[in-house]
Amino acid sequence: MAAFVPRPVPVALIGLGGVGKAVLSQLLSPPLNARFNLILIANSRQSISLPLPNGTLTPSNYLPILEQHGTPLDISSILSLLASHADAPGIFIDSTGSDIIPSIYPQILGMGINIVTPNKKATSSALSLYQDIQSKTYPNAPTLFYGESTVGAGLPILSTLKDLVETGDEIEKIEGVFSGTLSYIFNEYSRVEGGDVKFSEVVKIAKDKGYTEPDPRDDLSGTDVARKLTILSRLVPTAPALPEGYASVPTQSLVPDVLSNASTKEEYLERLAEGDEYFSKIRDEAKQEGKVVRYVGVIDLKAGKVECKLGKYPTDHAFATALKGSDNIISFTTKRYSPRPLIIQGAGAGADVTAMGVTSDLIKIHERLTTRP
Repeated sequence: MAAFVPRPVPVALIGLGGVGKAVLSQLLSPPLNARFNLILIANSRQSISLPLPNGTLTPSNYLPILEQHGTPLDISSILSLLASHADAPGIFIDSTGSDIIPSIYPQILGMGINIVTPNKKATSSALSLYQDIQSKTYPNAPTLFYGESTVGAGLPILSTLKDLVETGDEIEKIEGVFSGTLSYIFNEYSRVEGGDVKFSEVVKIAKDKGYTEPDPRDDLSGTDVARKLTILSRLVPTAPALPEGYASVPTQSLVPDVLSNASTKEEYLERLAEGDEYFSKIRDEAKQEGKVVRYVGVIDLKAGKVECKLGKYPTDHAFATALKGSDNIISFTTKRYSPRPLIIQGAGAGADVTAMGVTSDLIKIHERLTTRP
């Protein structure tokens, strides 16, 4: 019998920021370059079809080549290219932070194009968009949609939750530190061994290390955690509906009232120390109880609650002792995993690990496409 050789699956990559560039690097390198045929790359302005007429695209030369030879970005043309490719169905990778592209996911899926994305917008926004996407993907349609890296970068969080649900386990509670930024801040600010570092100092160090957005309030708002909780909740049939997605999740902001009137990020950073007393009081109260403070996301199925909040944990709790740097940690308490929960921990941010979450999803689709009759 002749050896089975799967065909390379055509792929278009949109978005070439930190994560997109790391995805590109992985796709152009062994072993993934034998499984996938990268037919187009694009940034927010330009795209270029592949292979190049002359030369070879590499992670180090793609940008000057795109700038010199690229054509204006036209999403409809990219979709037509994928849909009509000789080896279709192909895969559309959305590595942008766009709101617009996720809004057309149902249209893309309706064209028979599979989607892989680290972009949280589609699955954490309005329930109507999420349901539209679900109606056009497996098991309701042949097309596939994967977004493992939308929660926890490359950590197997969504796939684990899906496996638990689809094998008949009953989810009782999901709880975790879902933000690499807020993990770092509170690991440094509220240590098991104590300490008196100021909150403003920790935030500034986190910003200098590149852990925060240019405006730290984007991280301290808790919105990113609320989006991740929404994505997880929608995989659990008994979870609250969250009709407006992340906007339906009660979310405790870490921007104290005294700084709520800062009109610019510059003003906020300049006045950051004004919030130190607020956070110092929270830390001191926890310390008196023999606890530390962590910013957590909680899905409590028994209580019917989904919320993002500051929580206090005993100094021997995994959330207090196991976290280093910007790690994420997520615990699943289920009928099977009780009283000891299933815990997943590791780097929850970073271009390379997030890209691995994307490319591992590509492999799942590749296996399903190339073994179909």
